[in-house]
Amino acid sequence: MKFGSHISIRNGYFQAAKEASRIGARAFQYFPKNPRSLSVKAFDEKDANQCAVFCKENGIESIAHTPYATNLAVPEHKADDMVAAIFNDLDIANACGSIGVVVHFGVSKNENDPLEGYRWMINILNKVLSKWEGKSKILIENNAGKSGPMGTTLEELVQVRSLTDFPEKIGFCLDTCHAFASGIWSGDNWSELESKGLELDYFTNLHAIHLNNSMYPTKSMRDRHANIHNGCITVGQMKEFILARTVKELPMVLETPSSAQFTHKDEIEFLWELVGG
Repeated sequence: MKFGSHISIRNGYFQAAKEASRIGARAFQYFPKNPRSLSVKAFDEKDANQCAVFCKENGIESIAHTPYATNLAVPEHKADDMVAAIFNDLDIANACGSIGVVVHFGVSKNENDPLEGYRWMINILNKVLSKWEGKSKILIENNAGKSGPMGTTLEELVQVRSLTDFPEKIGFCLDTCHAFASGIWSGDNWSELESKGLELDYFTNLHAIHLNNSMYPTKSMRDRHANIHNGCITVGQMKEFILARTVKELPMVLETPSSAQFTHKDEIEFLWELVGG
């Protein structure tokens, strides 16, 4: 199993990797630049390469996450800034040896033509990936539904990927809180959701998990993360998911609350106890 958590890069990418090792993580996620800005970052390649070497030597996997303002479903006149920002994220992730860059499925503001949002997404993905030659992939994450139903289903993720010019450069990241909040996973229907994912060939391109519990019930459309032992998804349901054959070998990254009383190190230890490791 590859449990881990989100880690700050305030001291650099290499130090983030060392922090992951310190807390017993075998995976970690990071923002490659300021999470509140889409500005292109001139990064320290030596630091990023040290991160890559350290992770390889210590059996740690990493994923990056685009800033909060990233939206794949923006119109043409806003596309250039978004493309530059995502390309920059990929460049940093690649230098750090990361699997890819997680980006949320787009949210369209055009209520009159829902399909336009999907066209905008495909346009931006094509613009980014037509220039991208690195190993790191774009990892599209399922939405929770708080801004509408767009991007909540496995069918949508698979279809958008297949309609791009470069599907081989795109993978997926499954967020358990989002799946629960949107209602595609009730906690009790994992076998049905897994069967659907296998039928759609979703799991073949799934490369990372955001392992989060939910503060609110299924179908709430509310994206509020809770600790694994303390949310609306029962511990038993989380264990069933974690041990599922389709996901158990993937990096599973916590984006859960952390405090002095219950740190991510504590939560990673809890996960190991849960699966008997």
